[in-house]
Amino acid sequence: MSVNANVEEKSEASTKLSGAMMLVEALKQENVEVIFGYPGGAVLPIYDKLYDSGIFHVLTRHEQGGIHAAEGYARISGKPGVVIATSGPGATNIVTGLADAMIDSLPLIVFTGQVASTVIGSDAFQEADVLGITMPITKHSYQVRDVKDLPKIIKEAFYIATSGRSGPVLIDIPKDMSTFEAEFNYQQEIDLPGYQPTIQPNHLQIRKLVEAVSQAKKPVILAGAGVLHGKAAAELKEYAVQQNLPIAHTLLGLGGFPADHPLFLGMAGMHGTYTANMALYECDLLISIGARFDDRVTGNLKTFAPNATIAHIDIDPAEIGKNVPTKIPVVGDAKEVLKKLIHQNGKQGESKEWHDKLSGWKVEYPLCYENSADELKPQKLVELVYKYTYGEAIVTTDVGQHQMWAAQYYKFNNPNNWVTSGGLGTMGFGLPASIGAQLAEKNKTVVAILGDGGFQMTLQELSVIQELNLPIKIIILNNKALGMVRQWQEIFYEERYSHSLIPNQPDFMKLADAYGIKGLKATTEEEAEQILKEAFEYDGPVLMDFCVTPNENVYPMVAPGKGLHEMVGVKL
Repeated sequence: MSVNANVEEKSEASTKLSGAMMLVEALKQENVEVIFGYPGGAVLPIYDKLYDSGIFHVLTRHEQGGIHAAEGYARISGKPGVVIATSGPGATNIVTGLADAMIDSLPLIVFTGQVASTVIGSDAFQEADVLGITMPITKHSYQVRDVKDLPKIIKEAFYIATSGRSGPVLIDIPKDMSTFEAEFNYQQEIDLPGYQPTIQPNHLQIRKLVEAVSQAKKPVILAGAGVLHGKAAAELKEYAVQQNLPIAHTLLGLGGFPADHPLFLGMAGMHGTYTANMALYECDLLISIGARFDDRVTGNLKTFAPNATIAHIDIDPAEIGKNVPTKIPVVGDAKEVLKKLIHQNGKQGESKEWHDKLSGWKVEYPLCYENSADELKPQKLVELVYKYTYGEAIVTTDVGQHQMWAAQYYKFNNPNNWVTSGGLGTMGFGLPASIGAQLAEKNKTVVAILGDGGFQMTLQELSVIQELNLPIKIIILNNKALGMVRQWQEIFYEERYSHSLIPNQPDFMKLADAYGIKGLKATTEEEAEQILKEAFEYDGPVLMDFCVTPNENVYPMVAPGKGLHEMVGVKL
């Protein structure tokens, strides 16, 4: 129902709307295409107005599934994911997703219901201190205490979530605020004096970086998710080629630079390539672009890039110098910074010997594994998925061994094809995230690569996939274990597998059938090829159970407390 239609219903003289109707109209003005949610008592007035609003609503089967789906949607579309949850347990069930979105810089607008304002603080039924619980894991949070403020709050929330370093914004709405009426005035102007993100970089800092590049003999770029969030992949490639700068990616940065390009070194960090990690260790100039120097990337900080001048480009000034001392800080949007650097067209440093060394490492120490005719190796499976999708699929994952194998062996040559949980490492993320990704790109192939452990945390979202007939291809790397936990117990805890082995998994084919989804299973490489071919030719969702080598480990690996140069398992 439009504002005008609502006005005509009431009277020609009245322009007052209920809080619930304000919310619906604000979402329309923000061009929201889809909402992920789960109704409950405190949000019933909102859901009543959504009934004939025309906005597409996805009823996920758990609030955590809803917020992870919104994350997948935001990651692929670049638009904020919108979530609605009821009060109390509905709100607390989205806490994991908020923390995940916050650390991975994903824009979300989350509406939580709350008990009526008259009983807040009385331990009313399904009351929870949502602001107190979520304040550390949101970019900003609001509680509506006067309905006339709601339009302004929603406008500010969309601006805050999508500007600067993106992140989740929460709006807690007491039930009576949804029913109270006030004038609806959705201002287009935003006035937040205390919040002014820096987009354009300082020219002097750009010049310092240009000069540093011209003098460097062993330069390297570490590109993170900020390149993707800033839609700067094209500029990154142009700058790297112009200056002949090799590039390593963080886990979340994959796809920001073509994996098949000669300048690409691979993923860096705990399970990064030998070449990428050694490049970071031996470089004399390290340019971080939109990466926050997470511990899984740096390893032991005492030995991280020990001989390098550190330049850090980031839109969030709080990240610069937080973990790694930075000599050349550049605050600004990645796209704008790269444009300025390209325009400068600085002199290249003398780095032929460096490039020769990097090329030698690539040849001598590639990613590798021992294939077997008797077993289905998980690495081989990922390579087959790459083959049958021509490297063009959107890939979502949970967290663990399968996530690392996907990052290592699926070559991401284009931006916005990779959806995973990075900073928080959230099991159960991959399946619901694939729903949001598919809704964001309806005509692209979406593949959810999952572990048997993480899959069972949010498998109820199969119901949504079947209901909407989303053609998602779900791949379970089934090693009958919590794989990464088992790997750590093998290496660091004398093979004492304390509660990490799951020998009696459910029959995933029966589960697929129960949800009305096509199910396929493979135990050998030959069977894997057959069912992958069948699945990708099938116009609909498919759940595939791949029984992979149970004791396979992810290598290379940098043990906790070790430096990037102290990798194990480089060559089998």
